[in-house]
Amino acid sequence: MKVYTKTGDQGKTSLIGGTKVEKSNLRIEAYGNVDELNSFIGLLRDQDVNQNRQEILQFIQDTLFVIGSIMATTPGYTKFKLPDITDDHISRLESEIDEMSEQLPELKYFILPGGHQSVSVAHVCRTVCRRTERSIIRIHQEEEVDSTILKFLNRLSDYFFVLGRKMGMELGAPEINWIPEK
Repeated sequence: MKVYTKTGDQGKTSLIGGTKVEKSNLRIEAYGNVDELNSFIGLLRDQDVNQNRQEILQFIQDTLFVIGSIMATTPGYTKFKLPDITDDHISRLESEIDEMSEQLPELKYFILPGGHQSVSVAHVCRTVCRRTERSIIRIHQEEEVDSTILKFLNRLSDYFFVLGRKMGMELGAPEINWIPEK
């Protein structure tokens, strides 16, 4: 099987189900954002500090692959069955967030991304996750998107924020507080 099909050379592509759309279509943008986020999570997984987090990070990547596939599917097309995103997916993220938060000092200021390269990767994941969420919300404004997907993405960006703080603590990296000039 060839990687290139030449069918997209004129700026169009097909959703799962056969609907032809412009490559600028909101669904294409959304699943492209999901793919970009998933790639950055792969980079985050590859950081030495995250060797004990392989399972949760792969769970997140697997879940995002389902979300990307949902975004890539023609609405109403039922011949392509995907797993559901459920409240259990959200609960798992919340449990991880709560467990890490218990081990972190109270947050008194906004913090600037940085302090260590690995921490910065977590912040890149957080910001790409926020963009992904916004792109799917734009679809939701025009057609129904399962609210569990929106909740998962919202919680996921929180997860990356807390993970960045936890990684920083484990690496001995300073948190850079944002303190506005007076």
